[in-house]
Amino acid sequence: MVVAMADFSTDIAIFIRSLYGGGAERVMVSLANNFVDQDYKVDLLLPRATGPYLEQVSHRVNVVDLKSPNLLMSPPKLVNYLKQQRPSALLAALHYPCEIALWAKRLAGVPTRVVVSERNTLSVEAKNSKQLSVRLTPLAARLFYPWADQIVAISQGVADDLSKTVSVPSNKIQVIYNPALSPRIYDQSRQEVEHPWFQPKQLPVVLSVGRLHPQKDFPTLLKAFHQVQKHISARLVILGTGPEESALKKLISALQLTTVVDMPGFVQNPFAYMSRADVFVLSSAWEGFGNVLVEAMATGTPVVSTNCPSGPAEILADGKYGFLTPVGDETAMAKAILKVLSGEGKVVDPKWLQQFTPAVCTQKYLEALGMI
Repeated sequence: MVVAMADFSTDIAIFIRSLYGGGAERVMVSLANNFVDQDYKVDLLLPRATGPYLEQVSHRVNVVDLKSPNLLMSPPKLVNYLKQQRPSALLAALHYPCEIALWAKRLAGVPTRVVVSERNTLSVEAKNSKQLSVRLTPLAARLFYPWADQIVAISQGVADDLSKTVSVPSNKIQVIYNPALSPRIYDQSRQEVEHPWFQPKQLPVVLSVGRLHPQKDFPTLLKAFHQVQKHISARLVILGTGPEESALKKLISALQLTTVVDMPGFVQNPFAYMSRADVFVLSSAWEGFGNVLVEAMATGTPVVSTNCPSGPAEILADGKYGFLTPVGDETAMAKAILKVLSGEGKVVDPKWLQQFTPAVCTQKYLEALGMI
């Protein structure tokens, strides 16, 4: 149920920009649901309470629609909310909700504990973006993150970069991995896949999942797969949508891969594809964490990943549980894919994956928020 403003005291408020599509939004919804499962009173604050993830929010979470035209118009509404509700803690994620949350606390004059969650490697993301707002995020973080009561980074690499980029003492930054190992992965991984390439007795399938964006560096994957084809007959499926779709299709055509590469777009259940793929590949130039690696590992699929900043090396225990290749090196990636397809995939210890479960991650967030 969506309400304009709650009429009861709140333990934890969560402020994010929307409930559309992204991994950070999915993580925040998961945390909200887990908080209420432990009987905390939770408000989920949104500039506009719309988006596909809205239906995934527990009915016990109080969704607060700030009724703002956009994120930048939301600060006065957030200030008013803090004055009225005075939640014990406020968790914000992504830019610029983090900076807005910090300003709102100051303007509201409330004792609410504010925790900001940094989701990406700031310096690398800013360097590679053409958007002025993204290029300015390190400056905004440097100015305002010191106001936070606690900063959460989703990998040690993100924490190290943040400490250097923002000049925040490392002891003020807590690393909490994403709760990527959702129980739904195991249920959904067993569902059927209609795609003909995933049926029995077909050629081996290489799979990748992600937004078709320069960050994911799918051109390197396509060039690597072109080399793979010279040694073994296989197919490549890339799930996702994004601004690079047209350019990627042109590259597929130029590499003469149109009959062995498919980009079906966004799918509701990528886990069923993961469980049936022969190898999963993350080709990113940079990441904050790399949820898809954990998800693929959970389905039992061997993984190959670039050793990009930041997250993959931590998830794969520096290569113990999957192959790591240099960013942008299609030859090294092709060799790693061929090793997996020849039966040299690395076995993952189930105990290793426990650190990525919602139960473990939720407890760490509760500690950061001062709840326990």
